[in-house]
Amino acid sequence: MPDPNGFLRYDRRLPARRPVPVRISDWREVYPPAGAELIREQATRCMDCGIPFCHEGCPLGNRIPDWNDLVRTDAWDAAVDSLHATNNFPEFTGRLCPAPCEAACVLGIGGGEPVTIKQVEVEIANAAVERGLLAPQPVPAPTGRRVAVVGSGPAGLAAAQQLVRAGHAVTVFERDDALGGLLRYGIPDFKLEKEHIDRRLAQLAAEGVQFRTGVEVGVDVTARQLRAEYDAVLLACGALAGRDTPATPGRALRGVHQAMSHLVAANRVVAAAGGGGSATAAGGGRPATAVLPDGTPIDAAGKHVVIIGGGDTAADCLGVAHRQGAAGVYQLDLYPEPPSARDAARDPWPTWPWVLRSYPAHEEGGERVFAAAVQEFVDDGTGQVRAVRIAEVTVEKRAGQRIVTPVPGSERELPADLVLLAIGFEGTERQPLLQQFGVTRNARGALDARPDWQTAADGVFVAGDMHRGASLIVWAIAEGRAAAAAIHAHLGGHGRLPAPVDPAAQPLAAR
Repeated sequence: MPDPNGFLRYDRRLPARRPVPVRISDWREVYPPAGAELIREQATRCMDCGIPFCHEGCPLGNRIPDWNDLVRTDAWDAAVDSLHATNNFPEFTGRLCPAPCEAACVLGIGGGEPVTIKQVEVEIANAAVERGLLAPQPVPAPTGRRVAVVGSGPAGLAAAQQLVRAGHAVTVFERDDALGGLLRYGIPDFKLEKEHIDRRLAQLAAEGVQFRTGVEVGVDVTARQLRAEYDAVLLACGALAGRDTPATPGRALRGVHQAMSHLVAANRVVAAAGGGGSATAAGGGRPATAVLPDGTPIDAAGKHVVIIGGGDTAADCLGVAHRQGAAGVYQLDLYPEPPSARDAARDPWPTWPWVLRSYPAHEEGGERVFAAAVQEFVDDGTGQVRAVRIAEVTVEKRAGQRIVTPVPGSERELPADLVLLAIGFEGTERQPLLQQFGVTRNARGALDARPDWQTAADGVFVAGDMHRGASLIVWAIAEGRAAAAAIHAHLGGHGRLPAPVDPAAQPLAAR
């Protein structure tokens, strides 16, 4: 039984972040591991509600009250088993998911403080490593069926693991030189050190998953070849087409880049230096320079940086700019500053609320500017950006359209040597494999899926951001698991695999 008074005896508490001056000198994770006593007391706050709404907030259906109580009673091995029953990669979600489960926690009713579900999750994942509980699982006798997974992000890897554990032969194709998708090159090490990815990849490889990197499906290998060699194909290529502002004057100036170009280049530099250690190049000195594939430098060192966007990607760029040694950073958000607490009339519990979310990068420096939009990227006379001209704006939604109106007389300039566009994604990239498989992007830039996760092409399935559009890692894993279950059934596999969501599933929201 849970402790019925735990939430009365303990306040919500998170482990202290590493000090700002220390952490911006390297790329290591912001949060150190939490102590066992802290995690036990936080798990004790869970009431094991009769109707645990945290399950409704989590698309994976994580057994949150179960593993909270197992942690409370020091049954760590059982907690590890309970967590992995629904989640292939809790060390990823525990570090990267914004925790819609916490927004749905019963303790949050009336402005209360929810259980630190995400922190308990990551500590269970850490315990799995410390206790040697991530050994490869025994794989049943081969079914003789072959599956190709295109894309090695969380959706593709989750599906691959589920399928190989069901006895199917699985090959994952990745066009990059290393596996992990956005986990590898899109997420900075200060949020996810890459040893966590490598550890899971070793587990998958030991279970029998085959990996082929540096292979672009549709270019290096055709869709026809895959369909001839495999019994089913899963497309899990993500939603990497960044939203742009081509109509804004000055957009073509040097120094104006998509945010992902900056993040990928920076991550490659960190990887080449051996991981999340010192923020400077080997041997000391200024930070190593990140460059685009054509050799164009895209480093924030010594520059005035303007980041356009208010979400996770923008915050990642902010943290990277600090570690690269930016002279100053502004982060622009089109919308007004959100309230600090849930507005029950607008976002009733247990839905995901619109509130001000501050990331660790925000306490490291920089200035946030709300209700502002760029009117022009200003030329220094040589084709290089030197400033952005912004205006205060109001935003309205009419008939499904967003109307942005500048406030007269509010224009001003911000210095800018580097501008990063972090304003969202338009869906999956236009790429040769789409035409070759005979599938097309819908109005959202994603691929439609039938109820059994197949695309318009028989035997070709889709999951993750490629189907949903840019979303949360927890949704990617959930869709990967569900698509794997559909593929298993399609191949005539024995029994059923868990399918936590269907293609029409949506996040918990006010109706």
